[in-house]
Amino acid sequence: MIVKNEQELQALKEIGKIVATIRDEMIERTKPGVTTKELDEHAKVLFEKFDAISGPKGEYDFPGYTCISVNEEIAHGIPGSRVIKDGDLVNIDVSGSKNGYFADTGLSFVVGNGNSELHKICEVAKKAFDVGVKKCKAGSKLNGIGKAVHNVAKLNGFTVIKDLTGHGVGRALHEPPNHILNYFDPWDNELLQDGTVLAFEPFISTNSEHIVQLEDGWTYVPKEKSFVAQIEHTIIVTKKEPIIITL
Repeated sequence: MIVKNEQELQALKEIGKIVATIRDEMIERTKPGVTTKELDEHAKVLFEKFDAISGPKGEYDFPGYTCISVNEEIAHGIPGSRVIKDGDLVNIDVSGSKNGYFADTGLSFVVGNGNSELHKICEVAKKAFDVGVKKCKAGSKLNGIGKAVHNVAKLNGFTVIKDLTGHGVGRALHEPPNHILNYFDPWDNELLQDGTVLAFEPFISTNSEHIVQLEDGWTYVPKEKSFVAQIEHTIIVTKKEPIIITL
């Protein structure tokens, strides 16, 4: 989507604030002893409160209102009876729509103490996002974003997931550009346009660069044993600093 007027901007900001609020309330409730189903049920209540529609359920009939991935899971984890424990690495991904406008956000974090490597990978994901988002300027090449993300990962002793990418968003949950890679591809030299809406989501990995899908048909895990952290925000590209609508 290309934002063309103030009305579209405000509509995007509204749904951006909604999914960010749901994300943050779910993170606040992610304590040892809670199940991922209980967290997702709270999201359901909030979607109804804000008169918004869950992205995964509304668009793909996903078996949950949000995606909650724990430890070995990278993305699209199905909420269920799994009990959160102290030290777990959790990713909560919330997307939704209101009045035909979509936003998407996600965050990996460690519950309680956890080991130092888990905390570090979450910190590096945040660094990768902060560096990569500076490349999200009108007129810049799309592949500059992935190059920045991969460089941050390598400098900190990690790598990236190459099979999962960011994407365009706005009037649909997934729209062009179809991918924002986590690494540099010289052929991926499309220029970003002023007003483009992106879901930018670096995936930083301790080892594996590729994924496999579980038999449930949804959940992704690393091909090789690894931990993976992700941070995702919906942003609007401008000629200056991008507008982040899901903070």
